[in-house]
Amino acid sequence: WLAIHLGMSFLATKIPDSFFIKNSWLFKTAGFEDSCLYVKFFKIKKWKKIIPDGASIFKSGFPKKNLERTDSKYFKKFLIETRRGEFAHWLQIILVPVFFLWNYWWVGIIMVIYAFAANVPCILLQRYNRIRFTNLIKLKDKKN
Repeated sequence: WLAIHLGMSFLATKIPDSFFIKNSWLFKTAGFEDSCLYVKFFKIKKWKKIIPDGASIFKSGFPKKNLERTDSKYFKKFLIETRRGEFAHWLQIILVPVFFLWNYWWVGIIMVIYAFAANVPCILLQRYNRIRFTNLIKLKDKKN
């Protein structure tokens, strides 16, 4: 798992920003998604602080734990990085079938559970932040 987590995260850092600028189907906000869903249903504000920021692992990582600036350009970069982070976590989940190749079926099931437990909270956090930053960008653009 360590190799998969680090490998997919490293791979995601090598993908150009242009891939993450467009609002592809994976990154589009669904009609039922809004920040209330994440706050009220998923209680994201209660646990988001314990999610580690993997940006410090790689030189090219973009720290997302704390805001460094409040300008529109920085917010747009932050938005791209939420997509990059979400993409990396989806890649990690997609690779879980590999564990069925050399393990007993029940070990594979445990790995599926781990993959979802380790990655879904991160995906939820990225999507929550993306909604928030999209709204912030709209507000900043309206003012300018």
